[in-house]
Amino acid sequence: MLKTISFNVTPGGTLHGQFRVSGDKSISHRAIILGSIAEGITQISGFLEAEDTLATLNAFRSMGVAIDGPDEGSVTIQGVGLNGLSRPGQALDLGNSGTSMRLLSGLLVGQEFDSVLIGDQSLSQRPMQRIISPLKRMGASIAPSSQGTAPLCIQGGHVLEGVSYEMPVASAQVKSCLLLAGIYAKGKTCITEPVRTRNHTETMLKGFSYPVQVVDRRICINPGEALTATEIDIPGDISAAAFFLVGAIITPGSRLEINHVGMNPTRIGILSILRLMGAEIEIKNETVVGGEPVADLCVGFSQLRGIEIPQDLVPLAIDEFPIVFIAAACAEGETCLKGAAELKVKESDRIQVMANGLNQLGIKAIPEADGILIEGGQLSGGNVDASGDHRVAMAFSIAGLRAKNPIVISNCENVNTSFPNFIEISSQLGLAISVKGGVR
Repeated sequence: MLKTISFNVTPGGTLHGQFRVSGDKSISHRAIILGSIAEGITQISGFLEAEDTLATLNAFRSMGVAIDGPDEGSVTIQGVGLNGLSRPGQALDLGNSGTSMRLLSGLLVGQEFDSVLIGDQSLSQRPMQRIISPLKRMGASIAPSSQGTAPLCIQGGHVLEGVSYEMPVASAQVKSCLLLAGIYAKGKTCITEPVRTRNHTETMLKGFSYPVQVVDRRICINPGEALTATEIDIPGDISAAAFFLVGAIITPGSRLEINHVGMNPTRIGILSILRLMGAEIEIKNETVVGGEPVADLCVGFSQLRGIEIPQDLVPLAIDEFPIVFIAAACAEGETCLKGAAELKVKESDRIQVMANGLNQLGIKAIPEADGILIEGGQLSGGNVDASGDHRVAMAFSIAGLRAKNPIVISNCENVNTSFPNFIEISSQLGLAISVKGGVR
């Protein structure tokens, strides 16, 4: 039985060290998916061994794919080709992973067999209509619950037709879902994004020798080409690095160097936002690994100022906003975010949950329909509810570096979905954090 996990953070620490964060979660998911339907053996290094990515890995094992590992980030996949997957013997349980559910939906509507996708209580409350509507336009048979959420029941054997689809909301998960469905469709599938989102799927498809045409915000794919197995070295996750970047920036006396961080242009909105707030971030040793740019990031304390966050940076930092809000709480003046309604349908309503926590810690935070206003000030201390959201839990843990009094964060058990060694790394770097609760 799982007991509620709480994090206790004692103020007064500083962050020092040189380290590498775990592999990028988004790329880890996609490496398993594409490696499984490729022809040949795919070797992966740097795979993130977290609950979300393991849910994707185990789903493909359930569909007959032989996968060795993970072993210290190393995974070997015996690809079965585009049409080699087998019907799973039971519903595919994807835990807390929205990425797994949305991307696998696109892949599975093109199979000959039926499948059912389920998730935990949190995932079962997240909206799925955004993928269901365009998939049905392609001819897919996919049925959600009466609330438009998981479980998703997919009937295979339907002929898919390519579509030209203009996405109403920027979402890399929706885009990737439709690209995977497009592999199995008749005719070309083209997707136009309202603004650019993370492009790992397009980049990795090319790495597997599958042609993708990208012109500005329009991505097109033709069906039926074979994917050729490859080797993938997954860079460090900038979403994980973001917590420590902000921790060092807000804490006098801190100095960190984070190595081999993924620097994909569609993922580095966090760096742009922090620089606009006054942070000094040094980028060193830039290179390209497997089509993905990587670099080392060096940061120390900077005096931050509140800003109006440019809306074109929102999709480029969508997963990092909980820790951005902590930076805003430590900045001088007001920070304003708009155009981020997507945050309300993440693992929690991140706008409301972060506002609740900041107010609890003595910071004025006003939630709005598509954003938030935060007035920088002195973090006090107290009890915060992470609402089962891993990024909220980690963000408030970092806030403890600048708090006057201890912070206790409850409902932190889902941190393992994305960053299972967060406590270990945080403690090694100098955050005074302890854990209460767990499995009994």
